[in-house]
Amino acid sequence: MQAPIELEIARKLPPAGSAPAVAAQYTRWLARHHYENFNVVSWFLPRRLRQHFYNVYAYCRWADDLGDEVPDPARALALLDWWEEELRRCYASRPAHAVFVALADTVRQFQIPIEPFADLLIAFRQDQVVHRYAAWADVLGYCRNSANPVGRLVLYLCGYRDPERQQLSDYTCTALQLANFWQDVARDLQRGRIYIPLDALAKHGLGEADILEQRFDARYVALMKDLVARTREIFAAGLPLAQRVTPELRVDIELFTRGGLGVLEAIEAIGYNTLARRPVLRRWTQLRLLGRALVSRMFAPLGAGKEDRAPLARGNA
Repeated sequence: MQAPIELEIARKLPPAGSAPAVAAQYTRWLARHHYENFNVVSWFLPRRLRQHFYNVYAYCRWADDLGDEVPDPARALALLDWWEEELRRCYASRPAHAVFVALADTVRQFQIPIEPFADLLIAFRQDQVVHRYAAWADVLGYCRNSANPVGRLVLYLCGYRDPERQQLSDYTCTALQLANFWQDVARDLQRGRIYIPLDALAKHGLGEADILEQRFDARYVALMKDLVARTREIFAAGLPLAQRVTPELRVDIELFTRGGLGVLEAIEAIGYNTLARRPVLRRWTQLRLLGRALVSRMFAPLGAGKEDRAPLARGNA
C-alpha cells in the first residue's frame, strides 16, 4: 500500500528504503512540528536519548494520524493494518518506511518488545468502530491501549523495565489521556465520538443528547468537576514516578504529569465549558510548570532511580 499522501505528516516523508540518516532527519522534523501541549522532549533530556524519542514519537504520530486524520473509517482501518505490517517488517529486520528505518535502531539498542507498539494500534482501530463508552471502566480499558503503551516505551528508552515503574507510568498516562478527553470534548464531537462515560452523564442528570447538542448548564459543570477530581486522583497515584528515575530524566518525566494537571486547571479556568471551547496551556503556564519541575529536580535525593536500570541502558549511558 502507498503511504497516504493526503496526510500533512507525509509532506516531507523520504522514499521507502531511505538511508538511516535521512530517516532520522525526518523523524526529528516531525517531532518538532506538532500540536501537543508540550514539546516531545525538553532540552533537559540527555542528548543521547533525543533522537530515540523522536523515532518513537514518529511512530505514535503516524499511527494517531492514520486513525484520526483519515475521514473514511474503512480506509483508516486498512491503513492501520498497513502500518502494523510495516511494524512487523521492522521487527523482522526488513524496515522500509522511513519511520521504521529510524525506529529499527532504537528497537535494537533498547531491546523494546513489539507489544506496546502493537497495542496502540488496537486503540486506534477501536476509534473507528466504538464511539461511546458505557462506564468508567470501559474508558479506562481504552486508555490501557491508547495511552499506557506510550509511557512504557518511554521507560524502555530510559532503561527501566520493572513492573513498579510501569504501574506508576500507567497511572500517569491514563490520567493524561483522560485530561485530554475532558479538554477535547468539542473536538471529539466533530469526529462523532464521546469519551465521557454514559453512566457519568446519567449520574449528573445528563444524556447523550445533551452532549450532542452542547447544552452547557450546572449539570455539565458538576459532571466536569467530578471527572477532573477523579483524574487528579489518578495523576497523584502516578506522581512518585518522577522520584524513581535518575535526576537527568526527572524534569521531562515530571513535566508530563504537571502538564496534564495544568490542562485540568485550564478546564477549571474557563468555568468547565469544554463544550464551547478547548482550554489550552498558555506560555506562562508552561514556564511555571517547568519551574516547579526544576525545583523538584534540585531537591531530589542523589542516586535516586539508578538501582533498577537495565544493564543494556547503562551501556548506552
